[in-house]
Amino acid sequence: MSFNHAVVWLDHQEAHIIHFNSNTSTLEKVKTDTHQGHLHHHRGALGSGKVQTSQDYLHAVVQSFSDAKEVLVVGPGSAKLELIKHVHQHDPKVAAKILGVETVDHPSDPQLLAFAKKCFLKIDSLKGDDF
Repeated sequence: MSFNHAVVWLDHQEAHIIHFNSNTSTLEKVKTDTHQGHLHHHRGALGSGKVQTSQDYLHAVVQSFSDAKEVLVVGPGSAKLELIKHVHQHDPKVAAKILGVETVDHPSDPQLLAFAKKCFLKIDSLKGDDF
C-alpha cells in the first residue's frame, strides 16, 4: 500500500510514526534504549544540563518515515527540533519532505492521526493537491 503522508510524534524516549492516506493508516513505534537524564552541572557551565538525544534513536526515527512523500513532525518538547537538525545534517532529501513542525502534547494515536489529517488538508488545499 502506498502512503503519501506521515506524521511523527516524538519525545526523548519514543516516537509514534503514522503513515496514512485518505483510506487507511499504519502505526510504527520507535523507542530509545537510553535514559534522558540530567548531567551534573557546575555554575557557569554551558549547555542545558541534559543528556543529548541518541543519534541512533533519531536515525531510526528518520528511517521510519523516509519513504513518505510529505511529513509532519510534532511533539511536546525539544526532541522534534533535535530531529529536524539531525535530518538536515544527515539526509537533506528527507528533510525536504518535512512540511511542518508543531508543538503537540501527548495525544492518543487516533487523536494524532486526526490532527495530522486536518493539517494536511490545509497544506494540500494551499498547494491545490488532493488528499
